[in-house]
Amino acid sequence: MARRNLNDLLAFVTVAREGSFTRAAAALGVTPSALSQAIAGLETRLRIRLLTRTTRSVSPTAAGERLVQAIGQRFDEIEAELDALTDMRDKPAGTVRITSGDHVLQTILLPKLAPLLLAYPDVKLEFDVNYGFRDIVADRFDAGVRLGDTIDKDMIALPIGPQLRMAVVAAPSYFATNPKPKTPRDLVDHRCINIRYSLQSGLPAWDFERQGQTLNVRVDGQMVVNTTPHIVQAALAGLGIAFLPEDEFAPHVEQGHLVRVLEDWCPPFAGYFLYYPSRRQPSPAFSLVVDALRVSNVAKPKRR
Repeated sequence: MARRNLNDLLAFVTVAREGSFTRAAAALGVTPSALSQAIAGLETRLRIRLLTRTTRSVSPTAAGERLVQAIGQRFDEIEAELDALTDMRDKPAGTVRITSGDHVLQTILLPKLAPLLLAYPDVKLEFDVNYGFRDIVADRFDAGVRLGDTIDKDMIALPIGPQLRMAVVAAPSYFATNPKPKTPRDLVDHRCINIRYSLQSGLPAWDFERQGQTLNVRVDGQMVVNTTPHIVQAALAGLGIAFLPEDEFAPHVEQGHLVRVLEDWCPPFAGYFLYYPSRRQPSPAFSLVVDALRVSNVAKPKRR
């Protein structure tokens, strides 16, 4: 079935309500003759007269009155919704959904976005703490946060924090009974605390670099978790060697509760990035989030 011309229907409703082709034409921004032709064409297609025309007035026929009652309110609802969208542009509102790890949520996202929530009470943020590589489009997230080298090339990647360095640490109690590794290869002889990002993924290799030499070491141990705070806790308990961005261990290293090794194999790298699919007209709420998180003069990510 062919689609009806909604412009002609809107023209008819406007004429019926105004009771005048001249006033309706002024309201719609068209000429009276063009409006008359549109109504005539609509009546021809429907094969029924919708308006009774006299030299002084225009009024709907019985069929026309029925059509006005049936569709007039729909146009009012559409107009109201378009006005509401304009209000959203001028007064940002709505929910922005972001998936990230808990450490970056605590150290970067919440500190930067808390002022936004206070300034815009109609904006809502929903965070999903997850270390798996989520498909943000399929899972209906507005954005995600990852380290730069894990972001797909078809995503926009925005730096939201400084460069990072990885750190290899263990508790003094662990090194009291185990020799400190001198090179990354020595880690294969140690109990290491692993992370599994999702049930479908394997255990990731630990990546190292020094003076242009790169090493990827697959380690083993007695414990595997899926969140970084539990890795820190396990390391503090002396359960093995852990490998995370250094800021996650920093207070414990400073207090002597953890000992850092292989520091010369852990160069700086591009840190956390907000990533999201390309969109021509992002919502005002999402644009506010992007602006609040934006960081300048940060290295570009190496994306896969």
